[in-house]
Amino acid sequence: MQQNSLQVLLVEDSPTDAQLFQHVFLRAGDGYWKLFHVERLSEAIDFCQTQSFQVALLDLGLPDSDGLETIAQFHLAVPDIPIIILTMLDDEELALQAMAQGAQDYLVKDQVTTQLLRRSIRYTLERSQILQKLKDNEQTTLKALDKERELNQLKTYFISMVSHEFRNPLTVLRALSEMLFRFDGKLTPEKKELYLQQVNGAIKHMCQLLDEVIFLGGVESGKFELDVAMLDLKSFCDELMTACEFSDNHQHPIILHYQSDTTQVELDYNLLRHILTNLLSNALKYSPPGNEVQLEVQPGKGVVCFRVIDCGIGIPDVEQYRLFEAFSRCSNVGRIEGTGLGLAIVKRCIDLQGGKIAIESNMGMGTIVTVSIPTRTLALQ
Repeated sequence: MQQNSLQVLLVEDSPTDAQLFQHVFLRAGDGYWKLFHVERLSEAIDFCQTQSFQVALLDLGLPDSDGLETIAQFHLAVPDIPIIILTMLDDEELALQAMAQGAQDYLVKDQVTTQLLRRSIRYTLERSQILQKLKDNEQTTLKALDKERELNQLKTYFISMVSHEFRNPLTVLRALSEMLFRFDGKLTPEKKELYLQQVNGAIKHMCQLLDEVIFLGGVESGKFELDVAMLDLKSFCDELMTACEFSDNHQHPIILHYQSDTTQVELDYNLLRHILTNLLSNALKYSPPGNEVQLEVQPGKGVVCFRVIDCGIGIPDVEQYRLFEAFSRCSNVGRIEGTGLGLAIVKRCIDLQGGKIAIESNMGMGTIVTVSIPTRTLALQ
């Protein structure tokens, strides 16, 4: 604490004692300290709301408060100002009780000297700073423990989820491989093709899960770097839409509304692929067969907007706040398979590019997801 910034509040109702302290204080401060004087505890508390003080000299016997309760009331009202109590008695027991109430030091009024006052204020400020650092460190430690606890819970859930998600396709692969191995000569070509398609589907599911976990881990670790380049957005959307329809076995038509003549934009190809693939996959997965899914794309000046619209099962209102949490799945998904990573990946991909996402959804009426990503565009010549 610099000398020229030290302001001290004296709370003393005795004019004689107040004059004594003012005299000692002036000599101790060498003109660099400022002393403010009030006579009542209530005045001191009110004063501290408008004025900044580094330390308070607090008499224990005041017109509106007496004894150790004075310390408790002042400390409760202004906990950040260290307290030096003033007493008429050199009572060690009283001093210890005062410290327990929150005081940093005590002075016996008729024993106060310039040197003693300087030392008491200096020690009080040092103790106060140490206590504040300890409190800050405690808060930091508690936050770290909470984070560690959260990560441990996340790891436990992650292991459980991954084990479950891998167990199903692995069980399918084992059963199908045994069928193909044992009954190869008895299987019709149609059966073989069906089993091989199921094998391919199981492998694809595991690869997708691995890709999502690896990608999310890379983003969370902070090691992901943007790779922005020029791409033909119209062609990109056409190809992505075709791939999604194929993965969906053409159970839902996907309608593309490309609302601009601009096709060339600068974006991160991989991030955009993750965003739209996950959003379209969700729209297809949670929509009844035959219902169409719409993808609206609108490149503009400095931003490109995407909107994915479906008429699926919708999202419960009370669960929408946690949509972007990893492994979060809504209560109405039933037996529909999923990892709960899709929207978490989408959100992180959007955040990496400084974009925004908004979701509107009603149970049984579908969902609209709107994404805007900053970009530079080049009009088609």
